[in-house]
Amino acid sequence: MRAQTTLLRFMTCGSVDDGKSTLIGRLLYESKALFDDQLTTLAADSAKVGTRGGELDFALLVDGLAAEREQGITIDVAYRFFSTDRRAFIVADTPGHEQYTRNMVTGASTADVAVILIDARKGVLTQTRRHSYLASLLGIRQVIVAINKMDLVEYAREVFARIERDYREFASRLGFDSITCIPLSAVDGANVISRSTATPWYEGPPLLEYLETIHVADEPASRQFRLPVQGVIHPSADFRGLTGLAVSGRVSVGDVVRVLPVGTSSPVARILVGTQDVKSAMAGQSATIVLTHDLDVSRGDVLVGADGPPEVADQFEAAIVWLHEAPMLPGRSYRLKIGTRTVMATVAPLKYKVNVNTLEHVAARTLELNDIGVCGLELDQPIVYEPYAQNRDLGGFILIDRITQNTVGAGILHFALRRSQNVRWQQFDVTKESRAECNGQRPCVLWFTGLSGAGKSTIANLVEKRLQTLGARTYLLDGDNVRRGLNKDLGFTDADRVENIRRVAEVAKLMVDAGLIVLVSFISPFRAERRMARDLMAEGEFFEVFVDTPLADAEARDRKGLYRKARRGELRNFTGIDSPYEAPEAADVHIDTTAVGPEQAAESIVDELIRAGNLSG
Repeated sequence: MRAQTTLLRFMTCGSVDDGKSTLIGRLLYESKALFDDQLTTLAADSAKVGTRGGELDFALLVDGLAAEREQGITIDVAYRFFSTDRRAFIVADTPGHEQYTRNMVTGASTADVAVILIDARKGVLTQTRRHSYLASLLGIRQVIVAINKMDLVEYAREVFARIERDYREFASRLGFDSITCIPLSAVDGANVISRSTATPWYEGPPLLEYLETIHVADEPASRQFRLPVQGVIHPSADFRGLTGLAVSGRVSVGDVVRVLPVGTSSPVARILVGTQDVKSAMAGQSATIVLTHDLDVSRGDVLVGADGPPEVADQFEAAIVWLHEAPMLPGRSYRLKIGTRTVMATVAPLKYKVNVNTLEHVAARTLELNDIGVCGLELDQPIVYEPYAQNRDLGGFILIDRITQNTVGAGILHFALRRSQNVRWQQFDVTKESRAECNGQRPCVLWFTGLSGAGKSTIANLVEKRLQTLGARTYLLDGDNVRRGLNKDLGFTDADRVENIRRVAEVAKLMVDAGLIVLVSFISPFRAERRMARDLMAEGEFFEVFVDTPLADAEARDRKGLYRKARRGELRNFTGIDSPYEAPEAADVHIDTTAVGPEQAAESIVDELIRAGNLSG
């Protein structure tokens, strides 16, 4: 049995068909990591679908999916374990296609070293630069540049030297601690396991020897203790355990730990790994921590050492890799998952995106699929964090679309913005409740949504008039009126529409705090922004009113002539013509304008407010 003293996690990446899977297959084969049945299957598959004319096709050891084998490509992250007498390895084979950038990000997020393959015939390509930049962004500090397929350029020293020079020139700005270039042929095994006689001019180690000896600094166990709480368990009345994976450091029975973000502290009474009591737990172990004191702790909190705790903040600068076909829209709210905590995050205006070929910072308002950019993030509540460069688990996050639940972005936290530490909500003696009591009503928002020309403003106006006769204190925010002042700097792109609604929702929230019944009449075409507006309010303070009018009817009214302009192509991004409208799926009030007139619609909305208890009849 082999005794391994260390584990190295590395990833392979590069452009399409650079030989990543073949290289990993060769490493598995040469390190004797395959069983007899795997060798038998490899021989049969090589004869059936291999690309080596009957010889063993090592790529088939990794490309396990049928679609990959048929096309000769890798479309998913494949993880493999192997070991030698000197070290154990987990290798992630990531796909080369640009559309699978998200998979490359997944592989890089846990790797200590990146092996970047370059086809000797093609040299440094855009994907080489993209993957190198992502490796740097995601905290990989040591890179091995495997210049592969040297057999196809007759092992020419000048080819190797040119590619090494080109790569080092590009990567000099990426902050890697070390870059090691190795000429090899994964197919023939040259410089993979042992030094090849085909490259007498190369004096460095073969790839496997270098992987066995490369030093990876800053082991997680040597850092401060951090354990994001996954859950709280109560198997009996006298047992309350906090479960989670320790992501760094070590904790022992008797140590004082702090619970963040609340800041309470307690000594550790017991530690269990599985069902066994232990004296201590360290990074990489899932443990159950029992505290001496009965503190208020829940999922998403973080247990930390009392000395040197991480920071807590709610506004950050972050780098984001966008992973979805729908673009990132500044001002839109997304779910942000970091560790075991999920919060709401609003993307502030984009500072810049990165040109991966030149590393230039390019002005942009949105991020498209596979773009990389830097922006501000504003969270709805503080989180425990450390910069990603210090702690991947407390500095790395994903963004999730609130409607589809798709993962749309991955990012890293650079630092907390100074204003997040300096700006605090100021409490006053006069509250929303006291203002509402003076007004004799329960404040709320009536959010009218529908196509242009649906009748939103007409109905909202009638509702406000009726509320005035009942003595209600109101204010009507109309789309056209607001765009003449507060939002006059915004156009009608998707990004501008998102920001338009974000600002109006914040204004409506302040008016509700003032104790008013606020009527908001905006097309507000996207469900995500209407959901965002609802979430800003307390329970029972938001009523979505869908003024449902068929497009043909709205277009027939067209008092402003906007539909005619849009049909002629004179007005771009017009809702219902060349920009989508996402109808509410479950509006609080549904007004079918083909069945009821404006006066009847207004009365039904007022009746709903009376039924809900927002004002007396």
